[in-house]
Amino acid sequence: MPSSPIREAAVHTKLHRVVGDVTQRIAERSAPTRQAYLDRVRGMATDGPARAGMACSNLAHGFAACEGADRLAVRGLTKPGVAIVSSYNDLLSAHQPLHEYPEWLKDSVREVGGVAQFAGGVPAMCDGITQGRAGMELSLFSREVIAMSTAIALSHEMFDGALLLGVCDKIVPGLLIGALSFGHLPAILVPAGPMTSGLPNKEKARVRQLFAEGLATREQLLAAESASYHGPGTCTFYGTANSNQMVVEVMGLHLPGSSFVHPHTPLRRALTEEAGRQIVRLTQTRGQYTPISEIVDEKSIVNGVVALLATGGSTNHTLHLPAVAAAAGIQLTWDDFADLSAVVPLVARVYPNGSADINHFQAAGGVQFLVNTLLDAGLLHRDVQTVAGGGLDLYRQEPVLENGKLIWRDGPVDSLDTTVLRSVDDPFEPDGGLRMLSGNLGRAVIKVCAVQHENWIVEAPARVFENQEQLTAAFKAGELNRDVVVVVRNQGPKANGMPELHGLTPALGALMDRGHKVALVTDGRMSGASGKVPAAIQVSPESVAGGPLARLRDGDVIRLDAEHGRLEVLAGPAEFAARPAADVDRPAWEGTGRELFSALRNAVGPAEHGATVFPGQLTSMGELA
Repeated sequence: MPSSPIREAAVHTKLHRVVGDVTQRIAERSAPTRQAYLDRVRGMATDGPARAGMACSNLAHGFAACEGADRLAVRGLTKPGVAIVSSYNDLLSAHQPLHEYPEWLKDSVREVGGVAQFAGGVPAMCDGITQGRAGMELSLFSREVIAMSTAIALSHEMFDGALLLGVCDKIVPGLLIGALSFGHLPAILVPAGPMTSGLPNKEKARVRQLFAEGLATREQLLAAESASYHGPGTCTFYGTANSNQMVVEVMGLHLPGSSFVHPHTPLRRALTEEAGRQIVRLTQTRGQYTPISEIVDEKSIVNGVVALLATGGSTNHTLHLPAVAAAAGIQLTWDDFADLSAVVPLVARVYPNGSADINHFQAAGGVQFLVNTLLDAGLLHRDVQTVAGGGLDLYRQEPVLENGKLIWRDGPVDSLDTTVLRSVDDPFEPDGGLRMLSGNLGRAVIKVCAVQHENWIVEAPARVFENQEQLTAAFKAGELNRDVVVVVRNQGPKANGMPELHGLTPALGALMDRGHKVALVTDGRMSGASGKVPAAIQVSPESVAGGPLARLRDGDVIRLDAEHGRLEVLAGPAEFAARPAADVDRPAWEGTGRELFSALRNAVGPAEHGATVFPGQLTSMGELA
């Protein structure tokens, strides 16, 4: 593992006042729920291997299928047991590389005196495949299913640590939420890395927009898409999947430098195998005991938010990070995001916030340069626990193979490409580009780092739609060729599972290119790849929960003002408040498995609290309502 590379210039860096203040108020707000969580998980810890307290019949079931040395190790009750929980499937490019990991991990765990078992698989769905289709309405709820599946895998209580294999959108937050329910266990997230660069994302977006306007054929569109998404690994734009990797590495949940190493390379395998060795070192039996409950604390949550903001990451994390935090008894709010965004500069330009992809970001200095510059500016907490066995300074170092051996060396202190990655002293923008909006239409999130400044304020008549299909039809019919604020309501978690609406971007972008002032207001989500079009998303409360969007009508003048954080309908307060909600004929929520998720839809909380269904998390966030 890396050794601590604390440079003299960095030792005395003071924590930024706002970062400290936000962290302190999160800790004060969360004190009762955090303490209750810690008391609960600490009570689950054991002095020796967890399975040692099992009755003989229970234990026999746990090693019945084992052979050879592993059978003797599990039966012997002395070696630490490690659970492997994986999102592998070979349908999805990001998860296909995980196929080989379990055997590598079993070998590496065995090397250092542990025993690993594949404890369970979790589902992994792709928003790229389901975008604009019925299956997308299950996407957000899949996070809760993944969390529950992780809990089922770990509920056998055979284990002293966990290796969590996953990459994309809901998978990583779901794995984390599940693992935090077993917070007495150490856990390491093990990624697969991005695919190599293909067709530039900007060119892909151009062809998509041409197709939306009827100026490109389906064959041309498919050629562009398949040249962009062309091999194993995560999609190369900076969407939710790659934002996941960035955030969890800076939170100290990956081995340093492991986020953006390509699949099927010697370094990728070496990092995966080292994760197996390291999890054994972190178990209670080995002297470096570091449970995940002690890593995911108020400071590491703030570090994750700062990394997200500094790189212009996915807005989906304004849902995922509050849900993950709540699983650890921590109450994180949208106001915390907004206050941190005001002081955290944007230091990365990765598509959709620039033309580079995540491989260019990695080549320019990657996470290690990012951690360097943010630590030196006092924007990250360095005194945190990590899976590397020390504080965040270890994440200044990058992994390399030297004569076939994995070592860590000091990462770059200067960017190798300042068009992609810059220092805090020379940022692209002075703030993090993520803002909160509020007004008589509710509260919403807007990502402005990919939006031109002249489009930060839009005031125009509304055109109200109940679904994506209505908007697409209106666009094709030429009904939107004007300044317009497009409202797509009834897209929140209680309405239909809160699908991403990224498929609307080409049409709305085309309207902007024609010279119109255009904005989107919705209680749904946009993709981590969204940009260009100013979009007030995740409006809370949502329409079906009595939110103000339900009272909007075509022609109402809406003002979206990202400069001053306002989202308003310019109507008389009394008249607007007295309006009845629109009478909408909502289709039955069934087909494509949706009927199986009705219980989750009925139980889900508001977007502002993470759109979570778990009662314990809803209770911990309830005081903020």
